[in-house]
Amino acid sequence: MTELRIRAAAPDDLDTVLAFWKAAAEGTSISDDRAGVERLVARDPGALILAERAGELAGTVIAGFDGWRCHLYRLAVHPDHRRRGIGSALLAAAEERFVRLGGRRGDAMVLVRNERAQHAWRAAGYAPEDHWRRWVKPLAQ
Repeated sequence: MTELRIRAAAPDDLDTVLAFWKAAAEGTSISDDRAGVERLVARDPGALILAERAGELAGTVIAGFDGWRCHLYRLAVHPDHRRRGIGSALLAAAEERFVRLGGRRGDAMVLVRNERAQHAWRAAGYAPEDHWRRWVKPLAQ
């Protein structure tokens, strides 16, 4: 099997990433567009982490750190590449990034209906905190 390459996304990757998320990620967000991802990569160039195999995008994770908290978003592995350690490799890269930056705890946004994702997060050592509820307010139309 071809070696897995883990790297930070570059501005040239963004269209590929957006198309990838349509095929591999569950749900969408208000920021899942070119402008939103461009801002992410410009503000924090190491946050969007890609996994490639044989030159093809196989997985992504966003490892955002605001100086206080470590947030994980968009852990997605293409259906053709699942169950091959790609998600684990992406999470390891994200966690290494957080430790390097001084982070102390990672948290992940996981859809309640996405049982496959819940199993993967649990297997990686994460646990839900049912006493918290996420509150949101869109700031733009």
